[in-house]
Amino acid sequence: MNFFQKIIIPISVFFVSTFQILLAQTANRIDWKEDLKIYKESLEQKHIDLYHSVSKETFLTEWSKIYNNVESLNDFDIILKLMRLTRQINDGHTAVSLRNMTTHQFPLEVEYIDNQWRVVKVNNKNNNLLKLSLVAIDNVPIKEVSAKVSEVAQFVENQFSQIIRTGNYLTISELLFALNVTKKKNEAVFTFLDANNKKIKTTLKALDVNSLNKTSDFVYLTIGVPEITKPNNPSFPYLWFSPIKNTQAIYINFESYPTFEDMQIFGETLVNYILKNQINQVVIDMRNNGGGDLYVGTVLAYALNLADSIDWKNGVFVLTSNKTFSAATSNTALFKHLLNAKTVGQPTGSNPNGYQDMDQFELPNSKLIITYSKRKFNLSETVTNGIKPDVLLIDNWSDYKLGIDNILQWVIKDLKVK
Repeated sequence: MNFFQKIIIPISVFFVSTFQILLAQTANRIDWKEDLKIYKESLEQKHIDLYHSVSKETFLTEWSKIYNNVESLNDFDIILKLMRLTRQINDGHTAVSLRNMTTHQFPLEVEYIDNQWRVVKVNNKNNNLLKLSLVAIDNVPIKEVSAKVSEVAQFVENQFSQIIRTGNYLTISELLFALNVTKKKNEAVFTFLDANNKKIKTTLKALDVNSLNKTSDFVYLTIGVPEITKPNNPSFPYLWFSPIKNTQAIYINFESYPTFEDMQIFGETLVNYILKNQINQVVIDMRNNGGGDLYVGTVLAYALNLADSIDWKNGVFVLTSNKTFSAATSNTALFKHLLNAKTVGQPTGSNPNGYQDMDQFELPNSKLIITYSKRKFNLSETVTNGIKPDVLLIDNWSDYKLGIDNILQWVIKDLKVK
């Protein structure tokens, strides 16, 4: 082999290898232009009133900016821009869902309680962080981080759901990296404050979905009251009832919706218990109900209406929070009218008048899920941001960190007075 052959062979190998890499990159590149066309056309076709808040001209101008620059953007930057654009539609049911995307989250959950982001769940490895306040991520103050995240968080309908959704998105590593909060995609330094205002810095690595779903690997805060005990092996973990000790009241935990038929069975069982035990007060807890089929919720109202032992003048309470969304908000509004219920807690995270009945479509290349509203419901004579409770109560951190549900505690005390 001569010198020329020695040189040409490695160069040939280099060019072949490079060409193969380029081919692989081209083959794997998402056809965002097709997806963006389908995003726009499908929303215009399927949404009941896409331009109810943002003008068509403004929407299409922003859409064109994304469309014309896809070649210079990476995948998550495009997704981030789509999230910003979709927020302009101003509809809590029209959103860019990340559930089909490969994302990672840092191993903690935070909630905004008493004006601070409190750690309410964390992996066992970092259990010392439970109950601490999150104050910075990679030295970026949490106020600045949450402001950035709140602008792109999805499924936001009013200022109350915005704070909840911000907390949900605050730990997604790819999002924080794209927003220039973190320096590395799947690792960051988190700064916390303990009860003595001492700073604690910890480097956390983001986990995939499978790791996050291993509940045994996490510790978390729960709240409750001694007067209420969840029954053993209820038919549904998200829908059950229990007597409230030392009262003639019953507590209904309504966190999600079963099928229409299952709600009929539940309602019949519930009413039989109420009548047998001459229950005269009812507490329906919808604080953690993210929505479902509002017509299934009316089945519960119908069943309760058959119980003549209930004090229909003063004996029905519905508990709400910023996490009460969608159908749960609609049912709260209906329960106020159908059951003469008094609402207690925080304003709901969605509005009684607004765009609901969510459906979805999938973008063919990126597999991104886009949700949208098919209907508009008007369940209040006045337009309000959320349903404002008759009795406004918020979570108290001094009780919460001890596992005490101060809102339910207040309701029970009110029951005992009657």
